[in-house]
Amino acid sequence: MSQPTFNYFLEQFPDLELPITFSEDTVRTISRETSPLPPALIEQFLIPIEPGMADELTEFIACLRLPEKEAYAGIIYWRADLLQYHYTLATFNPKTQELIDRQVIAGVSYDGEEVTQTQAVLNESLMIYQVSGQAGADGEYDYKASSSTARRFQLSPSGKIVEL
Repeated sequence: MSQPTFNYFLEQFPDLELPITFSEDTVRTISRETSPLPPALIEQFLIPIEPGMADELTEFIACLRLPEKEAYAGIIYWRADLLQYHYTLATFNPKTQELIDRQVIAGVSYDGEEVTQTQAVLNESLMIYQVSGQAGADGEYDYKASSSTARRFQLSPSGKIVEL
């Protein structure tokens, strides 16, 4: 089989209506309607931009393709590893297929002591509103405004992800 094209890779990501919230349940909803990413596409386009190793237990799901722009192509994908999963926004130069920027926007991770949970909303103007909080290993989420963080990002016209 010949090398998959970048456009074929992008076509695996559904066009979803914005705004969309990325939380624990989002991936279940999306994966019911989206075919699994073929391993050749993961190997060619996602593994090179991912920090850390992926193994046979690592799972990737195509979540969303951003509205088309001339300067960049944007996608959001979900990666699950042991004790963590993340939603990642990545932008590429559509002509060279090079990565422009990459940012984990939501997910859950466990470091042995605390669970960090981050949710995000991506709106129509490509603003990302993100809220993170921690819980003890017992899973007791005792919400405290003082220990949660809120951040805002915007996708610039060049495809860079800028914190506001």
